[in-house]
Amino acid sequence: MPAGVGIGWRPEIAGWVAGRIAPAFCEVIAESIAPAATPRGVVELRERGIPVVPHGVRLSLGSTEPVDDRRVAHLAACAAALQAPLVSEHVAFVRAGGREVGHLLPVPRTREALDVLAGNIRRTQAELDVPLALEPIAALFDWPDDEYTEPDFLTALLERTGALLLLDVANVYANAVNRGQDPEAVLDRFPLERVAYVHVAGGAEHPDDPGLYHDTHTHPVPSAVLGLVELLVERTAAAPPIMLERDGRYPSAAELEAELDAIAAAAGHLAVVR
Repeated sequence: MPAGVGIGWRPEIAGWVAGRIAPAFCEVIAESIAPAATPRGVVELRERGIPVVPHGVRLSLGSTEPVDDRRVAHLAACAAALQAPLVSEHVAFVRAGGREVGHLLPVPRTREALDVLAGNIRRTQAELDVPLALEPIAALFDWPDDEYTEPDFLTALLERTGALLLLDVANVYANAVNRGQDPEAVLDRFPLERVAYVHVAGGAEHPDDPGLYHDTHTHPVPSAVLGLVELLVERTAAAPPIMLERDGRYPSAAELEAELDAIAAAAGHLAVVR
C-alpha cells in the first residue's frame, strides 16, 4: 500500500474520481463487482497505476458455520483481477442458521467466538494470495457475555491468525462514545503496529435517540474523528495509508475535495493530487 490518502470507489462518484483527483489508492466493495467484468472505472484506476483493494462485506467471518467457499473464491478472484496488494473484511457476522441478517453485526467477545473467527479467517487466508486485513465494526450494542474488551479481543485475534488490521477510526470513535468511554484511551489500546490502512467516515447522533452516535458514512467527518487520526499518526512510526468512506448523500466535488484535504492534513500526508 502506498502512503497517502485514498477514497472508497463508488459508481456515484466514479466520474469525479476519474476526472478530478489522483488518490493514492482506492477501495471497492468486493461483492459489487464481477472479477471477469470489472467496472470500467475500476479498470481505469488500475491503468493509472492506482492500487485498488477489494473490501468484503458478506463473508460473515463471525458465523458459527464455516465460511462459504464460493464467497472466499470470489474475494480471491477479485484480488487477482485487480492485482490488489491485500484484501479486507470485517470482524462481524451477517448470517446465522442460513438466514441473512442484512447488516454487519458484532460477534460476542468470548473465547468460543475467538475460536470460530480464527478458524474462518484461516480458511479464508488459505485461499488468498495476498494478506488479509480485518476491520472491527461500529456496533450499536455489546453482547452481555463478553469476556474481552474490544482492543484485547482484536489483539488476540490478530496474534492467532497473523492478519493485519484495517483500523476504522470513525468506528473507534462511535463505539467509544456509545459505550461511555474515552476514544483516545481506547485507540491507545489497539494493536497499532498491525495497521495496514485506515478508514475515516462521517456520522451523526441518531435522530430518534439523542446521545447515540451512528457511523452513517453519509455525513461530513467530524473534527473529533480527525483528532483521532492525528493521535494515530503520533502513535505510529509512519503515517499509514488512510481513506475516506462515503456511501450516500454525496456532496459537491468541492466539499469532497475539502474533506480529503482535511484528512490529509490530519494524517500529515500531502493533499490529494488534482
